[in-house]
Amino acid sequence: MATEGGGKEMNEIKTQFTTREGLYKLLPHSEYSRPNRVPFSSQGSNPVRVSFVNLNDQSGNGDRLCFNVGRELYFYIYKGVRKAADLSKPIDKRIYKGTQPTCHDFNHLTATAESVSLLVGFSAGQVQLIDPIKKETSKLFNEERLIDKSRVTCVRWVPGSESLFLVAHSSGNMYLYNVEHACGTTAPHYQLLKQGESFAVHTCKSKSTRNPLLKWTVGEGALNEFAFSPDGKFLACVSQDGFLRVFNFDSVELHGTMKSYFGGLLCVCWSPDGKYIVTGGEDDLVTVWSFGDRRVIARGHGHKSWVSVVAFDPYTTSVEESDPLELSGSDEDFQDLLHFGRDRANSTQSRLSKRNSTESRPVSVTYRFGSVGQDTQLCLWDLTEDILFPHQPLSRARTHTNVMNATSPPVGSAGNSVSTPGNAAPPPLPRSNSLPHSAVSGAGSKSSVADGAVASGVSKFATLSLHERKDRHHEKDHKRNHSMGHISSKSSDKLNLVTKARTDPAKTLGTALCPRMEDVPLLEPLICKKIAHERLTVLIFLEDCIVTACQEGFICTWGRPGKVGLLSSQNQASSPGGTVV
Repeated sequence: MATEGGGKEMNEIKTQFTTREGLYKLLPHSEYSRPNRVPFSSQGSNPVRVSFVNLNDQSGNGDRLCFNVGRELYFYIYKGVRKAADLSKPIDKRIYKGTQPTCHDFNHLTATAESVSLLVGFSAGQVQLIDPIKKETSKLFNEERLIDKSRVTCVRWVPGSESLFLVAHSSGNMYLYNVEHACGTTAPHYQLLKQGESFAVHTCKSKSTRNPLLKWTVGEGALNEFAFSPDGKFLACVSQDGFLRVFNFDSVELHGTMKSYFGGLLCVCWSPDGKYIVTGGEDDLVTVWSFGDRRVIARGHGHKSWVSVVAFDPYTTSVEESDPLELSGSDEDFQDLLHFGRDRANSTQSRLSKRNSTESRPVSVTYRFGSVGQDTQLCLWDLTEDILFPHQPLSRARTHTNVMNATSPPVGSAGNSVSTPGNAAPPPLPRSNSLPHSAVSGAGSKSSVADGAVASGVSKFATLSLHERKDRHHEKDHKRNHSMGHISSKSSDKLNLVTKARTDPAKTLGTALCPRMEDVPLLEPLICKKIAHERLTVLIFLEDCIVTACQEGFICTWGRPGKVGLLSSQNQASSPGGTVV
Protein backbone atom coordinates (compact mmCIF):
# COMPACT_ATOMS: atom_id res chain seq x y z
CA MET A 1 0.00 0.00 0.00
CA ALA A 2 2.94 2.31 0.68
CA THR A 3 3.87 2.55 -2.97
CA GLU A 4 0.41 3.36 -4.31
CA GLY A 5 0.13 6.80 -5.82
CA GLY A 6 3.79 7.06 -6.80
CA GLY A 7 6.16 9.85 -5.84
CA LYS A 8 3.50 12.50 -5.55
CA GLU A 9 1.69 10.46 -2.90
CA MET A 10 4.94 9.93 -1.03
CA ASN A 11 5.61 13.66 -0.96
CA GLU A 12 2.27 14.31 0.69
CA ILE A 13 3.27 12.47 3.84
CA LYS A 14 4.47 14.92 6.49
CA THR A 15 7.39 14.06 8.77
CA GLN A 16 7.31 17.17 10.93
CA PHE A 17 5.01 20.00 11.95
CA THR A 18 5.23 23.14 14.05
CA THR A 19 2.95 24.46 16.79
CA ARG A 20 3.40 27.41 19.13
CA GLU A 21 5.50 25.24 21.46
CA GLY A 22 7.92 24.26 18.72
CA LEU A 23 8.76 21.56 16.18
CA TYR A 24 7.47 17.97 16.35
CA LYS A 25 9.55 15.45 14.40
CA LEU A 26 8.86 11.93 13.21
CA LEU A 27 11.60 9.61 14.49
CA PRO A 28 12.14 6.79 11.94
CA HIS A 29 14.38 4.78 14.26
CA SER A 30 11.58 4.65 16.87
CA GLU A 31 9.04 3.00 14.56
CA TYR A 32 7.54 -0.27 15.78
CA SER A 33 5.95 -2.92 13.60
CA ARG A 34 6.04 -6.62 12.94
CA PRO A 35 9.66 -7.86 13.13
CA ASN A 36 10.09 -8.13 9.35
CA ARG A 37 8.69 -4.60 8.89
CA VAL A 38 6.59 -5.72 5.93
CA PRO A 39 3.42 -3.64 5.53
CA PHE A 40 0.33 -5.53 6.58
CA SER A 41 -2.56 -6.05 4.16
CA SER A 42 -5.24 -4.18 6.05
CA GLN A 43 -8.25 -5.23 4.00
CA GLY A 44 -10.95 -6.79 6.15
CA SER A 45 -8.89 -6.71 9.33
CA ASN A 46 -9.61 -5.10 12.67
CA PRO A 47 -8.04 -1.74 13.57
CA VAL A 48 -4.46 -1.71 14.81
CA ARG A 49 -4.46 -0.69 18.48
CA VAL A 50 -1.65 0.21 20.89
CA SER A 51 -1.57 -0.06 24.70
CA PHE A 52 1.16 1.25 27.01
CA VAL A 53 2.18 0.34 30.54
CA ASN A 54 5.04 1.47 32.79
CA LEU A 55 6.52 -1.23 35.01
CA ASN A 56 8.12 1.28 37.40
CA ASP A 57 11.38 -0.67 37.41
CA GLN A 58 14.73 0.80 38.47
CA SER A 59 16.29 0.78 34.99
CA GLY A 60 14.56 3.97 33.91
CA ASN A 61 13.28 2.15 30.83
CA GLY A 62 10.08 0.67 32.20
CA ASP A 63 7.75 1.48 29.30
CA ARG A 64 6.20 -1.46 27.45
CA LEU A 65 3.84 -1.44 24.52
CA CYS A 66 1.42 -3.97 23.08
CA PHE A 67 -0.06 -3.79 19.60
CA ASN A 68 -2.17 -6.00 17.36
CA VAL A 69 -1.78 -6.43 13.60
CA GLY A 70 -4.19 -8.81 11.92
CA ARG A 71 -4.07 -12.13 13.81
CA GLU A 72 -0.86 -11.19 15.59
CA LEU A 73 -0.20 -9.60 18.99
CA TYR A 74 3.19 -8.19 20.01
CA PHE A 75 4.69 -7.04 23.32
CA TYR A 76 7.87 -4.91 23.17
CA ILE A 77 10.12 -2.78 25.35
CA TYR A 78 9.30 0.77 24.26
CA LYS A 79 12.41 2.94 24.09
CA GLY A 80 10.63 6.05 22.84
CA VAL A 81 12.80 8.97 21.77
CA ARG A 82 15.85 7.67 23.63
CA LYS A 83 16.97 4.62 21.68
CA ALA A 84 16.24 2.85 18.43
CA ALA A 85 13.53 0.20 18.42
CA ASP A 86 14.79 -3.38 18.40
CA LEU A 87 12.17 -5.28 16.43
CA SER A 88 14.12 -8.53 16.49
CA LYS A 89 13.38 -9.13 20.16
CA PRO A 90 9.71 -8.93 21.08
CA ILE A 91 9.19 -9.96 24.70
CA ASP A 92 6.11 -11.88 23.63
CA LYS A 93 4.46 -12.68 20.30
CA ARG A 94 1.16 -14.49 19.72
CA ILE A 95 -0.60 -15.58 16.55
CA TYR A 96 -4.27 -16.49 16.82
CA LYS A 97 -6.33 -18.79 14.63
CA GLY A 98 -10.00 -18.36 13.86
CA THR A 99 -10.25 -14.93 15.50
CA GLN A 100 -8.37 -11.63 15.62
CA PRO A 101 -7.40 -9.34 18.51
CA THR A 102 -9.48 -6.13 18.39
CA CYS A 103 -8.47 -4.21 21.55
CA HIS A 104 -6.44 -4.55 24.74
CA ASP A 105 -5.71 -2.87 28.06
CA PHE A 106 -3.06 -3.18 30.78
CA ASN A 107 -3.83 -3.10 34.50
CA HIS A 108 -1.57 -0.24 35.61
CA LEU A 109 -2.42 -0.84 39.26
CA THR A 110 -0.88 -4.32 39.44
CA ALA A 111 1.98 -3.98 36.90
CA THR A 112 5.47 -4.88 38.12
CA ALA A 113 8.77 -5.72 36.45
CA GLU A 114 7.98 -9.41 36.97
CA SER A 115 4.31 -9.53 36.02
CA VAL A 116 1.68 -7.58 34.12
CA SER A 117 -2.01 -8.27 33.47
CA LEU A 118 -3.14 -7.66 29.90
CA LEU A 119 -6.73 -8.05 28.72
CA VAL A 120 -7.26 -8.79 25.02
CA GLY A 121 -10.65 -8.67 23.25
CA PHE A 122 -11.32 -10.64 20.07
CA SER A 123 -13.44 -10.43 16.94
CA ALA A 124 -15.41 -13.55 17.90
CA GLY A 125 -16.38 -12.15 21.32
CA GLN A 126 -13.90 -13.77 23.71
CA VAL A 127 -11.69 -11.92 26.19
CA GLN A 128 -8.31 -13.30 27.22
CA LEU A 129 -6.23 -12.45 30.29
CA ILE A 130 -2.52 -12.93 29.62
CA ASP A 131 0.81 -12.08 31.24
CA PRO A 132 3.23 -11.26 28.41
CA ILE A 133 6.19 -11.05 30.80
CA LYS A 134 5.67 -14.54 32.23
CA LYS A 135 4.30 -15.56 28.82
CA GLU A 136 1.28 -17.10 30.48
CA THR A 137 -2.40 -17.25 29.59
CA SER A 138 -4.32 -16.96 32.82
CA LYS A 139 -7.96 -17.13 31.78
CA LEU A 140 -10.32 -17.01 28.84
CA PHE A 141 -13.70 -15.33 29.33
CA ASN A 142 -16.79 -15.96 27.18
CA GLU A 143 -14.85 -18.90 25.74
CA GLU A 144 -17.95 -20.68 24.44
CA ARG A 145 -19.48 -17.33 23.36
CA LEU A 146 -22.50 -17.98 25.61
CA ILE A 147 -22.46 -14.40 26.93
CA ASP A 148 -22.06 -12.54 23.62
CA LYS A 149 -21.16 -13.73 20.12
CA SER A 150 -20.35 -10.32 18.65
CA ARG A 151 -17.01 -8.57 18.22
CA VAL A 152 -15.37 -6.97 21.26
CA THR A 153 -15.07 -3.24 20.52
CA CYS A 154 -13.50 -1.98 23.76
CA VAL A 155 -12.08 -3.49 26.94
CA ARG A 156 -10.94 -1.56 30.03
CA TRP A 157 -9.93 -2.32 33.59
CA VAL A 158 -12.19 -0.52 36.06
CA PRO A 159 -10.07 2.30 37.56
CA GLY A 160 -8.69 1.46 40.99
CA SER A 161 -9.59 -2.23 40.75
CA GLU A 162 -7.26 -5.21 40.53
CA SER A 163 -9.97 -7.61 39.39
CA LEU A 164 -12.89 -5.81 37.68
CA PHE A 165 -13.02 -5.06 33.97
CA LEU A 166 -15.63 -3.82 31.50
CA VAL A 167 -16.13 -5.16 27.97
CA ALA A 168 -18.17 -3.59 25.14
CA HIS A 169 -19.44 -5.46 22.09
CA SER A 170 -20.77 -4.56 18.66
CA SER A 171 -24.10 -5.97 19.87
CA GLY A 172 -24.55 -2.77 21.91
CA ASN A 173 -24.03 -4.59 25.20
CA MET A 174 -21.41 -4.04 27.91
CA TYR A 175 -20.48 -6.61 30.54
CA LEU A 176 -18.79 -6.22 33.91
CA TYR A 177 -16.45 -9.12 34.75
CA ASN A 178 -14.40 -10.17 37.75
CA VAL A 179 -11.19 -12.05 36.86
CA GLU A 180 -11.65 -14.24 39.93
CA HIS A 181 -15.05 -15.60 38.81
CA ALA A 182 -15.88 -18.23 36.23
CA CYS A 183 -18.25 -17.68 33.31
CA GLY A 184 -20.38 -20.80 33.72
CA THR A 185 -21.17 -23.62 31.33
CA THR A 186 -24.62 -22.39 30.31
CA ALA A 187 -25.94 -19.13 28.92
CA PRO A 188 -26.50 -16.61 31.74
CA HIS A 189 -29.96 -15.60 32.92
CA TYR A 190 -30.49 -11.94 33.77
CA GLN A 191 -32.65 -9.96 36.14
CA LEU A 192 -33.45 -6.29 35.51
CA LEU A 193 -31.64 -4.00 37.93
CA LYS A 194 -32.31 -0.59 36.46
CA GLN A 195 -33.49 0.99 33.24
CA GLY A 196 -33.80 4.46 31.79
CA GLU A 197 -34.04 6.24 28.47
CA SER A 198 -32.28 4.01 25.90
CA PHE A 199 -30.44 1.88 28.46
CA ALA A 200 -31.03 -1.06 30.80
CA VAL A 201 -28.79 -2.79 33.33
CA HIS A 202 -29.24 -6.43 34.38
CA THR A 203 -27.62 -8.57 37.05
CA CYS A 204 -26.67 -12.18 36.40
CA LYS A 205 -29.26 -14.46 38.01
CA SER A 206 -27.38 -17.44 39.43
CA LYS A 207 -27.11 -19.51 42.61
CA SER A 208 -23.36 -18.99 42.71
CA THR A 209 -21.47 -15.84 41.75
CA ARG A 210 -20.45 -15.99 38.10
CA ASN A 211 -19.55 -13.72 35.23
CA PRO A 212 -20.80 -11.38 34.03
CA LEU A 213 -21.69 -9.43 37.16
CA LEU A 214 -23.69 -6.91 35.13
CA LYS A 215 -25.01 -6.58 31.61
CA TRP A 216 -25.53 -3.07 30.22
CA THR A 217 -27.63 -2.56 27.09
CA VAL A 218 -26.92 0.91 25.74
CA GLY A 219 -28.60 2.62 22.78
CA GLU A 220 -29.09 1.05 19.38
CA GLY A 221 -26.43 -0.57 17.24
CA ALA A 222 -22.81 -1.21 18.13
CA LEU A 223 -21.28 0.31 21.25
CA ASN A 224 -18.08 1.60 19.66
CA GLU A 225 -16.06 2.85 22.62
CA PHE A 226 -16.29 3.86 26.27
CA ALA A 227 -14.00 5.79 28.60
CA PHE A 228 -13.87 6.25 32.37
CA SER A 229 -13.57 9.76 33.79
CA PRO A 230 -10.20 10.65 35.38
CA ASP A 231 -11.61 9.97 38.87
CA GLY A 232 -13.18 6.70 37.73
CA LYS A 233 -16.70 7.63 38.81
CA PHE A 234 -18.30 8.33 35.44
CA LEU A 235 -18.47 6.36 32.21
CA ALA A 236 -18.83 7.93 28.76
CA CYS A 237 -20.13 5.65 25.97
CA VAL A 238 -20.46 6.32 22.23
CA SER A 239 -22.64 4.21 19.97
CA GLN A 240 -23.47 3.63 16.35
CA ASP A 241 -26.81 5.38 16.91
CA GLY A 242 -24.85 8.63 17.18
CA PHE A 243 -25.35 9.20 20.91
CA LEU A 244 -22.87 10.02 23.65
CA ARG A 245 -24.24 8.79 26.98
CA VAL A 246 -22.53 9.61 30.28
CA PHE A 247 -23.33 7.45 33.32
CA ASN A 248 -22.49 7.54 36.99
CA PHE A 249 -20.84 4.13 37.01
CA ASP A 250 -21.61 3.05 40.58
CA SER A 251 -25.21 4.24 40.85
CA VAL A 252 -26.02 3.38 37.21
CA GLU A 253 -27.55 6.83 36.70
CA LEU A 254 -27.61 8.60 33.33
CA HIS A 255 -25.84 11.94 33.80
CA GLY A 256 -26.31 13.38 30.31
CA THR A 257 -26.50 12.72 26.57
CA MET A 258 -25.43 14.27 23.27
CA LYS A 259 -26.22 13.43 19.65
CA SER A 260 -23.84 13.55 16.68
CA TYR A 261 -24.68 15.83 13.77
CA PHE A 262 -25.36 12.63 11.87
CA GLY A 263 -23.94 9.11 11.66
CA GLY A 264 -22.40 7.03 14.41
CA LEU A 265 -19.96 8.19 17.07
CA LEU A 266 -16.75 6.16 16.97
CA CYS A 267 -14.49 7.54 19.71
CA VAL A 268 -14.57 9.41 23.01
CA CYS A 269 -12.16 10.89 25.57
CA TRP A 270 -12.20 13.00 28.76
CA SER A 271 -10.22 16.13 29.49
CA PRO A 272 -7.58 15.59 32.21
CA ASP A 273 -9.72 17.43 34.78
CA GLY A 274 -12.95 15.64 33.84
CA LYS A 275 -14.75 18.84 32.80
CA TYR A 276 -15.10 18.17 29.09
CA ILE A 277 -15.67 15.21 26.79
CA VAL A 278 -14.63 15.14 23.14
CA THR A 279 -16.16 12.75 20.62
CA GLY A 280 -15.57 12.00 16.95
CA GLY A 281 -17.30 9.91 14.33
CA GLU A 282 -18.98 9.58 10.97
CA ASP A 283 -19.97 13.25 10.68
CA ASP A 284 -16.24 14.05 10.21
CA LEU A 285 -16.44 16.41 13.20
CA VAL A 286 -14.96 16.56 16.66
CA THR A 287 -17.55 17.66 19.22
CA VAL A 288 -16.79 19.14 22.65
CA TRP A 289 -19.38 18.45 25.36
CA SER A 290 -19.38 20.13 28.77
CA PHE A 291 -19.80 17.68 31.65
CA GLY A 292 -21.10 20.34 34.05
CA ASP A 293 -23.42 22.15 31.63
CA ARG A 294 -24.44 18.92 29.86
CA ARG A 295 -24.38 20.53 26.44
CA VAL A 296 -22.32 20.88 23.27
CA ILE A 297 -20.02 23.89 23.57
CA ALA A 298 -18.05 23.61 20.30
CA ARG A 299 -17.51 21.58 17.17
CA GLY A 300 -14.36 21.25 15.11
CA HIS A 301 -14.07 20.59 11.38
CA GLY A 302 -10.75 19.60 9.84
CA HIS A 303 -11.09 15.96 8.79
CA LYS A 304 -12.31 14.87 5.37
CA SER A 305 -13.51 11.48 6.57
CA TRP A 306 -14.58 9.63 9.70
CA VAL A 307 -12.75 10.52 12.90
CA SER A 308 -11.40 7.32 14.45
CA VAL A 309 -9.58 8.51 17.60
CA VAL A 310 -9.72 11.58 19.85
CA ALA A 311 -7.35 12.17 22.77
CA PHE A 312 -6.42 15.00 25.13
CA ASP A 313 -2.78 16.01 25.55
CA PRO A 314 -2.32 16.41 29.32
CA TYR A 315 1.22 17.72 28.89
CA THR A 316 0.20 20.72 26.76
CA THR A 317 -3.16 21.39 28.44
CA SER A 318 -2.90 24.34 30.84
CA VAL A 319 -5.63 24.75 33.45
CA GLU A 320 -5.42 26.68 36.71
CA GLU A 321 -6.63 24.44 39.52
CA SER A 322 -9.65 25.20 41.71
CA ASP A 323 -11.06 23.60 44.82
CA PRO A 324 -12.50 20.15 44.01
CA LEU A 325 -16.23 19.61 44.10
CA GLU A 326 -17.77 16.19 44.71
CA LEU A 327 -19.98 15.29 41.74
CA SER A 328 -20.54 11.62 42.40
CA GLY A 329 -24.21 11.53 43.27
CA SER A 330 -23.93 7.86 44.18
CA ASP A 331 -26.89 6.13 45.78
CA GLU A 332 -25.93 4.21 48.92
CA ASP A 333 -28.67 1.67 48.27
CA PHE A 334 -27.10 0.85 44.93
CA GLN A 335 -23.69 0.68 46.53
CA ASP A 336 -24.99 -2.05 48.83
CA LEU A 337 -26.88 -3.77 46.03
CA LEU A 338 -24.00 -3.82 43.60
CA HIS A 339 -21.43 -4.98 46.18
CA PHE A 340 -18.68 -5.61 43.67
CA GLY A 341 -16.06 -5.84 46.35
CA ARG A 342 -14.14 -3.00 44.78
CA ASP A 343 -11.72 -0.97 46.86
CA ARG A 344 -11.25 1.96 44.56
CA ALA A 345 -8.05 3.84 45.23
CA ASN A 346 -8.07 7.61 45.45
CA SER A 347 -7.22 8.74 41.97
CA THR A 348 -4.36 11.19 41.66
CA GLN A 349 -5.92 12.32 38.39
CA SER A 350 -9.16 13.43 40.00
CA ARG A 351 -9.23 17.20 39.56
CA LEU A 352 -12.87 18.09 39.14
CA SER A 353 -13.28 21.76 39.88
CA LYS A 354 -16.07 24.09 40.92
CA ARG A 355 -18.32 24.70 37.98
CA ASN A 356 -20.98 27.25 38.93
CA SER A 357 -18.88 29.97 40.54
CA THR A 358 -17.43 32.58 38.22
CA GLU A 359 -14.82 33.35 40.89
CA SER A 360 -13.40 29.84 40.52
CA ARG A 361 -12.90 30.08 36.76
CA PRO A 362 -9.25 29.91 35.75
CA VAL A 363 -7.49 33.06 34.62
CA SER A 364 -5.98 31.27 31.64
CA VAL A 365 -7.26 28.06 30.06
CA THR A 366 -6.01 26.05 27.10
CA TYR A 367 -6.99 22.46 26.51
CA ARG A 368 -5.04 20.67 23.79
CA PHE A 369 -6.51 17.62 22.15
CA GLY A 370 -5.83 15.72 18.98
CA SER A 371 -7.71 13.58 16.49
CA VAL A 372 -6.84 11.14 13.72
CA GLY A 373 -9.10 9.76 11.04
CA GLN A 374 -9.67 7.56 8.07
CA ASP A 375 -8.47 10.46 5.91
CA THR A 376 -4.91 9.66 7.19
CA GLN A 377 -4.71 13.12 8.80
CA LEU A 378 -3.58 14.17 12.27
CA CYS A 379 -5.32 17.26 13.65
CA LEU A 380 -4.37 19.15 16.80
CA TRP A 381 -6.90 21.48 18.43
CA ASP A 382 -6.74 24.15 21.11
CA LEU A 383 -9.83 24.71 23.22
CA THR A 384 -9.36 28.20 24.69
CA GLU A 385 -11.18 30.40 27.15
CA ASP A 386 -12.86 32.51 24.47
CA ILE A 387 -14.79 29.34 23.57
CA LEU A 388 -15.19 27.99 27.11
CA PHE A 389 -16.22 31.26 28.78
CA PRO A 390 -17.63 33.51 26.04
CA HIS A 391 -19.10 36.02 28.53
CA GLN A 392 -15.99 36.79 30.53
CA PRO A 393 -14.44 40.28 30.17
CA LEU A 394 -11.98 38.77 27.68
CA SER A 395 -14.75 38.47 25.11
CA ARG A 396 -16.66 41.70 25.73
CA ALA A 397 -15.19 43.24 22.58
CA ARG A 398 -16.77 40.35 20.71
CA THR A 399 -20.31 40.60 21.99
CA HIS A 400 -21.61 40.07 18.48
CA THR A 401 -19.96 36.66 18.40
CA ASN A 402 -21.56 35.26 21.51
CA VAL A 403 -23.65 32.12 21.21
CA MET A 404 -26.27 33.53 23.59
CA ASN A 405 -28.05 36.52 22.13
CA ALA A 406 -31.28 38.47 22.35
CA THR A 407 -32.98 36.55 19.58
CA SER A 408 -32.50 33.04 20.94
CA PRO A 409 -32.74 31.45 24.39
CA PRO A 410 -29.55 30.70 26.32
CA VAL A 411 -27.97 27.44 25.23
CA GLY A 412 -27.48 26.34 28.79
CA SER A 413 -31.09 27.00 29.78
CA ALA A 414 -33.73 24.37 30.16
CA GLY A 415 -35.41 23.24 26.98
CA ASN A 416 -34.19 23.25 23.43
CA SER A 417 -31.81 25.82 22.06
CA VAL A 418 -33.45 26.24 18.68
CA SER A 419 -32.39 29.15 16.51
CA THR A 420 -35.12 31.70 15.93
CA PRO A 421 -36.98 30.91 12.70
CA GLY A 422 -37.12 33.60 10.05
CA ASN A 423 -33.65 35.05 10.67
CA ALA A 424 -32.01 35.96 7.39
CA ALA A 425 -28.58 34.99 8.74
CA PRO A 426 -27.48 32.94 11.78
CA PRO A 427 -25.95 34.85 14.69
CA PRO A 428 -22.17 35.23 14.36
CA LEU A 429 -20.12 32.91 16.53
CA PRO A 430 -16.58 32.80 17.86
CA ARG A 431 -14.28 30.83 15.66
CA SER A 432 -11.02 29.62 17.09
CA ASN A 433 -8.09 29.49 14.69
CA SER A 434 -5.62 28.36 17.34
CA LEU A 435 -2.75 29.72 15.26
CA PRO A 436 0.76 29.26 16.66
CA HIS A 437 1.37 33.01 16.89
CA SER A 438 -2.01 33.98 18.37
CA ALA A 439 -2.05 34.36 22.13
CA VAL A 440 -5.19 33.65 24.09
CA SER A 441 -5.13 37.10 25.62
CA GLY A 442 -5.41 38.64 22.16
CA ALA A 443 -8.77 37.04 21.41
CA GLY A 444 -10.68 40.08 22.59
CA SER A 445 -8.85 42.55 20.39
CA LYS A 446 -10.31 41.44 17.05
CA SER A 447 -12.03 44.14 15.06
CA SER A 448 -15.70 44.02 14.17
CA VAL A 449 -14.64 43.65 10.53
CA ALA A 450 -12.74 40.50 11.40
CA ASP A 451 -15.72 39.25 13.38
CA GLY A 452 -17.94 39.82 10.38
CA ALA A 453 -15.58 37.80 8.20
CA VAL A 454 -15.54 35.02 10.78
CA ALA A 455 -19.31 35.06 11.02
CA SER A 456 -19.56 34.87 7.26
CA GLY A 457 -17.25 31.86 7.26
CA VAL A 458 -19.31 30.11 9.90
CA SER A 459 -22.52 30.96 8.05
CA LYS A 460 -21.15 29.51 4.84
CA PHE A 461 -20.14 26.33 6.63
CA ALA A 462 -23.53 26.14 8.29
CA THR A 463 -25.21 26.04 4.89
CA LEU A 464 -23.11 22.96 4.11
CA SER A 465 -21.81 24.19 0.77
CA LEU A 466 -18.68 22.19 1.41
CA HIS A 467 -17.98 21.57 -2.25
CA GLU A 468 -16.72 25.15 -2.44
CA ARG A 469 -14.20 24.47 0.33
CA LYS A 470 -13.05 21.28 -1.33
CA ASP A 471 -12.68 22.89 -4.77
CA ARG A 472 -10.66 25.66 -3.22
CA HIS A 473 -8.25 23.31 -1.50
CA HIS A 474 -8.25 20.74 -4.30
CA GLU A 475 -9.19 18.08 -1.79
CA LYS A 476 -10.32 14.65 -2.79
CA ASP A 477 -13.82 13.64 -1.74
CA HIS A 478 -13.70 10.49 0.34
CA LYS A 479 -17.22 9.57 -0.83
CA ARG A 480 -18.56 7.93 2.31
CA ASN A 481 -22.29 7.82 2.87
CA HIS A 482 -23.51 10.12 5.63
CA SER A 483 -20.11 11.78 5.67
CA MET A 484 -19.74 15.54 5.94
CA GLY A 485 -17.55 15.84 2.86
CA HIS A 486 -20.09 13.99 0.70
CA ILE A 487 -22.84 16.59 1.11
CA SER A 488 -22.92 19.17 -1.64
CA SER A 489 -26.34 20.73 -1.14
CA LYS A 490 -26.39 24.52 -0.83
CA SER A 491 -29.04 24.38 1.85
CA SER A 492 -29.45 22.43 5.04
CA ASP A 493 -32.72 20.90 3.84
CA LYS A 494 -31.01 17.82 2.46
CA LEU A 495 -29.14 17.28 5.71
CA ASN A 496 -32.35 17.69 7.67
CA LEU A 497 -33.99 14.97 5.60
CA VAL A 498 -31.05 12.62 6.13
CA THR A 499 -30.97 13.31 9.83
CA LYS A 500 -34.70 12.92 10.25
CA ALA A 501 -34.63 9.63 8.43
CA ARG A 502 -32.10 8.30 10.89
CA THR A 503 -33.20 9.90 14.15
CA ASP A 504 -36.77 11.04 13.57
CA PRO A 505 -38.09 9.66 16.91
CA ALA A 506 -35.77 11.89 18.88
CA LYS A 507 -35.97 14.89 16.49
CA THR A 508 -32.60 15.95 17.82
CA LEU A 509 -31.32 18.41 15.21
CA GLY A 510 -31.67 21.95 16.49
CA THR A 511 -32.11 20.88 20.11
CA ALA A 512 -29.79 20.97 23.10
CA LEU A 513 -28.86 17.35 22.30
CA CYS A 514 -27.69 18.31 18.83
CA PRO A 515 -27.53 22.07 18.17
CA ARG A 516 -27.34 23.25 14.59
CA MET A 517 -23.95 24.17 13.17
CA GLU A 518 -24.70 27.89 13.49
CA ASP A 519 -25.64 27.55 17.18
CA VAL A 520 -22.19 26.66 18.54
CA PRO A 521 -18.63 27.91 17.94
CA LEU A 522 -16.69 26.24 15.16
CA LEU A 523 -13.08 25.29 15.93
CA GLU A 524 -10.39 25.21 13.30
CA PRO A 525 -7.44 22.83 13.79
CA LEU A 526 -4.13 24.15 15.02
CA ILE A 527 -2.47 21.82 12.52
CA CYS A 528 -3.90 19.31 10.06
CA LYS A 529 -1.32 17.04 8.41
CA LYS A 530 -1.41 13.88 6.33
CA ILE A 531 0.98 11.53 8.13
CA ALA A 532 0.21 8.05 6.75
CA HIS A 533 -0.83 6.10 3.67
CA GLU A 534 -3.50 4.07 5.45
CA ARG A 535 -6.26 5.15 7.82
CA LEU A 536 -5.03 6.16 11.26
CA THR A 537 -6.22 4.13 14.25
CA VAL A 538 -4.07 5.26 17.21
CA LEU A 539 -3.26 8.58 18.89
CA ILE A 540 -1.54 8.59 22.29
CA PHE A 541 0.11 11.56 24.04
CA LEU A 542 3.18 10.73 26.13
CA GLU A 543 5.43 13.11 28.04
CA ASP A 544 8.20 13.34 25.45
CA CYS A 545 6.39 12.23 22.28
CA ILE A 546 3.16 11.59 20.42
CA VAL A 547 2.44 8.05 19.24
CA THR A 548 0.35 7.35 16.13
CA ALA A 549 -0.40 4.15 14.23
CA CYS A 550 -2.02 3.34 10.92
CA GLN A 551 -3.76 0.28 9.54
CA GLU A 552 -0.55 -0.83 7.79
CA GLY A 553 0.73 -1.81 11.22
CA PHE A 554 3.37 0.89 11.70
CA ILE A 555 3.53 2.55 15.15
CA CYS A 556 5.24 5.94 14.82
CA THR A 557 6.85 8.18 17.42
CA TRP A 558 6.82 11.97 17.05
CA GLY A 559 9.38 13.67 19.30
CA ARG A 560 8.10 16.73 21.14
CA PRO A 561 9.89 20.07 20.82
CA GLY A 562 13.13 20.03 22.79
CA LYS A 563 13.06 16.25 23.23
CA VAL A 564 14.49 15.18 19.88
CA GLY A 565 17.96 16.61 20.50
CA LEU A 566 18.41 14.32 23.48
CA LEU A 567 18.57 11.24 21.28
CA SER A 568 20.88 12.29 18.47
CA SER A 569 24.12 11.75 20.35
CA GLN A 570 22.86 8.51 21.88
CA ASN A 571 21.64 6.98 18.65
CA GLN A 572 23.96 8.12 15.87
CA ALA A 573 25.94 4.92 16.12
CA SER A 574 23.03 2.56 16.63
CA SER A 575 20.44 4.11 14.33
CA PRO A 576 21.20 4.40 10.61
CA GLY A 577 17.97 6.34 10.19
CA GLY A 578 19.02 9.19 12.44
CA THR A 579 16.61 12.03 12.97
CA VAL A 580 14.38 13.66 10.41
CA VAL A 581 15.75 16.79 8.80
